[in-house]
Amino acid sequence: MLETIWFILWAVLWGMFFILDGFDLGVGTLLPVLAKNEDERRIMYNVAGPFWDGNEVWLIAAGGVTFAAFPKAYAVMFSALYVPLLLLLFTLIFRAVSFEFRNKVAHASWRVLWDSIHFFSNIAASVLLGVAFANLFMGIPVDAQGVYHGNLLSLLNPYGLAGGVFFLCMFILHGALWLAIKSRDDLQTRAVATAFFIWPVMLVLLLAFLVLTAMHTNLFANYLAMPALFILPILALAGLILVRIMLREGRLWAAWGSSALFIFSVTFFGVAGMFPGMIISSLDPAATGTAFNGASSPLTLKIMLGVALVMVPIVLAYQCWTYHVFSAPVTREDLEDDHAY
Repeated sequence: MLETIWFILWAVLWGMFFILDGFDLGVGTLLPVLAKNEDERRIMYNVAGPFWDGNEVWLIAAGGVTFAAFPKAYAVMFSALYVPLLLLLFTLIFRAVSFEFRNKVAHASWRVLWDSIHFFSNIAASVLLGVAFANLFMGIPVDAQGVYHGNLLSLLNPYGLAGGVFFLCMFILHGALWLAIKSRDDLQTRAVATAFFIWPVMLVLLLAFLVLTAMHTNLFANYLAMPALFILPILALAGLILVRIMLREGRLWAAWGSSALFIFSVTFFGVAGMFPGMIISSLDPAATGTAFNGASSPLTLKIMLGVALVMVPIVLAYQCWTYHVFSAPVTREDLEDDHAY
């Protein structure tokens, strides 16, 4: 029972990270596309500025839970996927540095350099997350000792690359909606137009990814065994459709909330299909690391659950307060503040 609870909490933490840091990644990816002058570029930085580092707390929490609750899965994951995870770490580091360094020197070339780093870091992080999770859904070549029999190129298979494109477009849509909420005038108009443009692409990718998932993974076995789980892909599709409806009605917060529902449902779709597997072996089903054979002791899980029940609400309350404080759109007047990026 405790293993199942922690498996669900593990999925929740990843879902929260994809929702909250997803819009940061999407806004950064759209930087050279939507910003037409220096003020608009700075607005796009400040749209994500107060939130990006707090949003990454969920990534740290997801990694920490994997380490403490499922140490075997953590050991294999951070060994087998060492290179892509290290690349992801570097992209997030460079993205963080780009926020802080961009305005340290008042020179156009300096800013172009850090804008380029910011753009490529956000794209790379989005794609790497998609590639990593698609391979986890499909299964990776690990043996019973947890030894990985592959390399980076073997992760760049058709399904893995499809996952990378899927995540990238998902975050672009999410980021365009956030930018539309937090900007005004021409920049807001372009953000809304981008959301309208990317929506049908996202719909096609969703349907294609579901088909590819049926072809390349065994995720649907759990759904056939427990048909009630089909509510998850239905919720994902409903969330995506609601994005379009809310956009048409001009209800931007509702559109962003619908996008969050879409992302959360997509996350749970994949994780529910994996259950109880966490590191699925494509070499030998018996070598698969599960929530049961890779979990910590019951005492450890009980203590951790108590800590989580106290700390997670505190983190949520703090983030809700942060989002409330910085809820207003970013304007050109805000750029004159000494704390603005």
